[in-house]
Amino acid sequence: MNDNNTLSLSIMSGKGGVGKTNIVLNLGYALHEAEMTAMLMDCDLGLANLDVLLGISPERNLHDLMQTGVDAEDVLVPIEDGFDMLPATSGVPELVEMDEDMQDILFKKLITLAGEYDYLMLDLGAGISHTVLSFAALTQLRIVVVTPEPTSLTDSYAMIKVLATQHNVKDFLVIVNQAVSASEAKQTFDRLSAACKNFLNIELRNLGFIHQDQTLVESVRRQTPLMKFAPNAPASKDIKMLAQKIMRYREANIERIAGRPILKDFPSV
Repeated sequence: MNDNNTLSLSIMSGKGGVGKTNIVLNLGYALHEAEMTAMLMDCDLGLANLDVLLGISPERNLHDLMQTGVDAEDVLVPIEDGFDMLPATSGVPELVEMDEDMQDILFKKLITLAGEYDYLMLDLGAGISHTVLSFAALTQLRIVVVTPEPTSLTDSYAMIKVLATQHNVKDFLVIVNQAVSASEAKQTFDRLSAACKNFLNIELRNLGFIHQDQTLVESVRRQTPLMKFAPNAPASKDIKMLAQKIMRYREANIERIAGRPILKDFPSV
């Protein structure tokens, strides 16, 4: 049995522009503030954004990690003590549709380092590319970010359907982002949940929601994470609640997590 304490999460969305990367970054900060360790991995391999939100220009990225002789520690970027990031790159087409051999190289280099953290969070690109779907199938949990927009719901349903039918993945948590009220968030979740239950026989789990908050827009402009820029903003409080739920899940399932590899098919060595 593996002695694993790391919970791996894929954060994903059917369409772009729903605030997924902001959620990943600020959830990481919320976990860090709760004295958890976390490593963020920017897996939007064609259009990297995590470094932009932080206002940094990493010297190396995941493209470099694929090269012989480069270790994950060489690419790792510290954000805070015990809170780090593996940056991606933009404009490298061969990374967008990564084949199985390239995935093996990447995750074999990553897996031992990932085991040093309480959480490994993969910020996946939007949509249903082969790389996105295969990465999502590797993690222990999948969080789907949706907004009340009909296009977000339609694309998220399509993504869930493909993962269920082609990868046999049927467990998903949902975060409703940019909701003007709790009732709008519930209606949004209920619509997606009903479609998945009726047509896919999948029961979604509602992790919670994040209020539409102009403060978040300003934090992006200033390239400062919301949790640092405005820790008492409505969206910040929502993100802290989501982080608490994720921590409770990890605590309640720590024995099951210990019996599984951090990423499917990639045991620690």
